Amino acid sequence: MLSRTASELYWMARYLERAENIARLLDVTNKLSMMSIRDKTQQDDEKNDLLIPLTLTGTRDLFSEHYSHVTMANLLNFFALEPLNHSSIFSCMQMAWNNAHAVRGSLSSEVWESINASWIEMKQIRRQGVASVGADAFFDWVKERSHLFRGAMFGTLLRSDALYFIRLGTMLERADSTARLLDAKNQLLDADEDPVREYYRMDTLLRAVSAREAFHTLYKQQISRETIADLLILRRELPRSLLACVEIMGEQLELIGGRTGNLPRRLVHTLHAELRFSTLDDILEIGLREWLAQFLGQTNAIAESIHQTYLEAQ
Repeated sequence: MLSRTASELYWMARYLERAENIARLLDVTNKLSMMSIRDKTQQDDEKNDLLIPLTLTGTRDLFSEHYSHVTMANLLNFFALEPLNHSSIFSCMQMAWNNAHAVRGSLSSEVWESINASWIEMKQIRRQGVASVGADAFFDWVKERSHLFRGAMFGTLLRSDALYFIRLGTMLERADSTARLLDAKNQLLDADEDPVREYYRMDTLLRAVSAREAFHTLYKQQISRETIADLLILRRELPRSLLACVEIMGEQLELIGGRTGNLPRRLVHTLHAELRFSTLDDILEIGLREWLAQFLGQTNAIAESIHQTYLEAQ
């Protein structure tokens, strides 16, 4: 496969996954912002809740240039429809469509139609505003369009390099998003003295990664920050866990093959071995924030090696 084609497919997948992850993050932030505020401490907590999307995407300065106050309404407009924000759902879908359009010949008609229809509907929503459909319905729409794309991908694409690069980009983006979400939650949100609010925060974090039902299936105990970390990092049963994502990345790189791919494969398999044979106690001994920073550094190195090995013109 030409490096240009591989790059378009890889980034198409990353942008589509990023759009879904932003929708999940906004959905959770919106729910947290609806919690009742009784005192100044809770007001400060709500502000921290609202800062999470800006911290995760590194867009606080850009947001401040356009909005004077951090409110849910402003965040929704900034992350859903703002074309100047490259992390917005609108921008991600636009870039995904551009990449897909460039490699239509490598996609099945069903995959192309799912992406094209999503982009057409996204432009209509931007003209009418999210309020025309409602925030909750908009978040559900983004997730449903992402599910439709993956269903068409698995059901119609040949088992060839096109599929492997799409899955590689999806898993790398998903691992990065899960790690950053877990890091932001622990960095910004200290344990709340109100047990009800603390439980609600942890529950919404599980909802952000569609893991609420999975948690209660795998853990016969109360939700805690430690059990959530164990689930999102080390449980391969969860499709969005770091271990599951890295494992699939390794499988795709093996399928792509080629001698020039030794570096990306080595980096991914090394990270996979570290995750597979680590325990939560090992991670907590290092410190969760420190460990997550190391993980993000490793995934960045993997992304760079993939770019140099496969996506640059040789």
